[in-house]
Amino acid sequence: MAKVDVLLGLQWGDEGKGKVIDVLTPHYDIVTRFQGGPNAGHTLEFDGQKYVLRSIPSGIFNGDNINIIGNGVVLNPALFKAEAESLASAGYDLTKRLFISKKAHLIMPTHCVLDAAYEAAKGASKVGTTGKGIGPAYTDKVSRNGLRVGDIGDNFMEKYEKAKERHEKMILDLGFPCDIEEAEKQWFEGVEFMKKFRFVDSEHLVNQYIAEGKNILCEGAQGTMLDVDFGSYPFVTSSNTICAGACSGLGISPRSIGDVYGIFKAYCTRVGAGPFPTELFDETGNEMCERGHEFGSVTGRRRRCGWIDLVALKYAVMINGVTRLIMMKSDVLDSFDTVKACVAYEMDGREIDYFPFEVCDKKITPVYKEFKGWKRDMSKMTSADEFPEEFTAYIQFIEQQLGVPVWLVSLGPDREQTIFM
Repeated sequence: MAKVDVLLGLQWGDEGKGKVIDVLTPHYDIVTRFQGGPNAGHTLEFDGQKYVLRSIPSGIFNGDNINIIGNGVVLNPALFKAEAESLASAGYDLTKRLFISKKAHLIMPTHCVLDAAYEAAKGASKVGTTGKGIGPAYTDKVSRNGLRVGDIGDNFMEKYEKAKERHEKMILDLGFPCDIEEAEKQWFEGVEFMKKFRFVDSEHLVNQYIAEGKNILCEGAQGTMLDVDFGSYPFVTSSNTICAGACSGLGISPRSIGDVYGIFKAYCTRVGAGPFPTELFDETGNEMCERGHEFGSVTGRRRRCGWIDLVALKYAVMINGVTRLIMMKSDVLDSFDTVKACVAYEMDGREIDYFPFEVCDKKITPVYKEFKGWKRDMSKMTSADEFPEEFTAYIQFIEQQLGVPVWLVSLGPDREQTIFM
């Protein structure tokens, strides 16, 4: 029986999953998305063009790959339409190669209003949501009030109006303004546009492909440290971003999982609020941000930057059962005299080397190991044999700490700036 490989982020998202999936997809017949919503933008750059994918799997740029939006995804029809039309104008017609799970839930216009209302009500305790309605859509899902893709064409307006009425009452109770006329118009245009695509029972389809021996790659959104169960709660997303989420987000058995590709940056970033033990507030952090172009691909928000956190990474490797590591943006650190890696936390007067239950309300001081910087431009290198000794030592230390080999190193945004170890 064929195995399904899973590719996911090991940090707080923005690790560079889109590029890696694009590099790997020539080796796969099927590429799937198993969770998340349009708050998660995967950026791909090749042939001098830049593309940002919000909900559509990153495999659409390669050959005749079949791409599947799984049941674990929440989908905004208006944003989906805009994304698909943009790709079509660039020469990528998806109607025959992109399938959408009937069990995927829809993000309604009122979900976006609820998102803003909940954030406003939290005041200083706000999570830093992107306001795309993802959280309220997942809330409706688990409270058994959701509207699904499969409902389109099955008493859809009746179901929509019932859900909308419920939301409007909640918004009124929160004392928040609710003007969705234009958003609703675009939303229904998106629903009509979606009818061009094939709605499928994705769990049956994916398992059929597995039985046929097809090569399948599952693409996760965000990162492990944003997982609703295992991330830095409550500053997390509303879905399971870990490897197990591929099983529930696609309807596949755990025994079907093959390789687990864990992606991380050579340093660390985070968007929005929440704990970040290795965050830098000095010129070094600013330089990381500028050199790494650390601004959200969907929101444009400046990302917080810091040194790599091996305590959190070790935890992420354990949770996901990572078999191969992929290190991104190594070239961003080319100019630094010294490079640091966090190997432990000082917390409550003691030193720990594991990720603890409470990280939000605790003072955490990172314990660092320092490395001599390599001070060379690596962006044009084409082989690991060209790596400076200092950079090789940095990789070897990470492998030793995490117990998993670094399989691929990225030295820039383009497809060609990728070195298999």
